[in-house]
Amino acid sequence: MAEKIIQIDSVDAYNKMYGWETLHPLVTIVNHTEEPPVSMNHSRLNYGLYALFLKQGDGCSIRYGREKYDYQEGTVVSFKPGQVVEVEWDESKPMPASRGLLFHPDLIYGTPLAKRIHDYTFFDYDQREALHLSEREQRIVSDLLDSIEEELQHPIDKHSQTLITDAIGLLLDYCMRYYDRQFITRHKVNSDIMTRFQHDLEAYFCSGEAERKGLPSVAYFAEKVFLSPGYFGDLIKKETGLTAQRYIQNKVIDLSKQYVMDKELTINQVAYKLGFQYPQHFTRLFKQQVGMTPTEYRN
Repeated sequence: MAEKIIQIDSVDAYNKMYGWETLHPLVTIVNHTEEPPVSMNHSRLNYGLYALFLKQGDGCSIRYGREKYDYQEGTVVSFKPGQVVEVEWDESKPMPASRGLLFHPDLIYGTPLAKRIHDYTFFDYDQREALHLSEREQRIVSDLLDSIEEELQHPIDKHSQTLITDAIGLLLDYCMRYYDRQFITRHKVNSDIMTRFQHDLEAYFCSGEAERKGLPSVAYFAEKVFLSPGYFGDLIKKETGLTAQRYIQNKVIDLSKQYVMDKELTINQVAYKLGFQYPQHFTRLFKQQVGMTPTEYRN
């Protein structure tokens, strides 16, 4: 693992690493066409900004969490404040060109984009779950970056925040559209993941894991298929129409109906068997979902 940690808490801090001028204190469009400082290689970048990069070639890789992701042509990767990534590249090869958008959270405070920023769930994805664009999609993303860059050439005035955040929102909306398309084109792979999820979910309760470890989390099953919880949750939603949490909850209710009808088990034993720490929590959930208490259902 890299030992150097570079803190990127502001747009100006990022620009200074490359010797670029800061046109706006809270947002920038960057064009990586030259080699970055060698000191950055094998470094960890701690982002205090939202960032989105369109890579135009290979030769550079990043590691986020335990996984390494090698860039391909026309790949979009994104980060949000608080994420730490490791960057490395082969110094014997030319650095691939890339364009990027970086903006500070302060830019969007009080704007419609602030209310929607959490809808862009791809900021939570691991970088190996990056977005791969067609040539046409790359041109659209590049044009949207151009429009933001053009606005940054104007002096800051009372219209700047609205125009810039609206343009950023449009770019993020297109990325959401392309991710939706990518989920569709990967339907076969996603179906296999869905099948694995169903198997792991069944095994969790049949093996007694629930009784030993409690109710399973979305993150638990995401790790089983080597995906981030955010990407895994969106995949399950695309495949089933249900959130992953709701899918797990439905499985719990289906099993609870079977267990409740086994009169050799007390209601408390059913609750513990399903992973509930407190039986009253089980009773409350059961009544919410079924319309009656476990005891009423049994009778």
